[in-house]
Amino acid sequence: MKPLLRYSFAFIALSLATVVLSASAQDQGPRKVVARVVPQYPNIARSMSLQGTVKADVLVAPNGTVKAIEIKGGHPLFGQAAQNALREWKWEPAAHETHEIVELKFTL
Repeated sequence: MKPLLRYSFAFIALSLATVVLSASAQDQGPRKVVARVVPQYPNIARSMSLQGTVKADVLVAPNGTVKAIEIKGGHPLFGQAAQNALREWKWEPAAHETHEIVELKFTL
């Protein structure tokens, strides 16, 4: 391959990669949380002195309300409490829906 053609190909590939990265960055948060609800500590977890963190992927609608929640990790006893609280959260409005990664800590 001739040097000029090789550089042109590299430039085009780099330009396409930049466009793809820019497009995916627009689909992701973080958006500012404007209303937060603290999760209820599960009684069974409290009686067992359990502590932990729940990680969730929250799909937020353009108007800032929660469309869907997917728990990505954490102790199963805290998962439902985290989902219940996250359903009440509100984010700032945006032009499109976004995925927000949230970590909720459960400590005694």
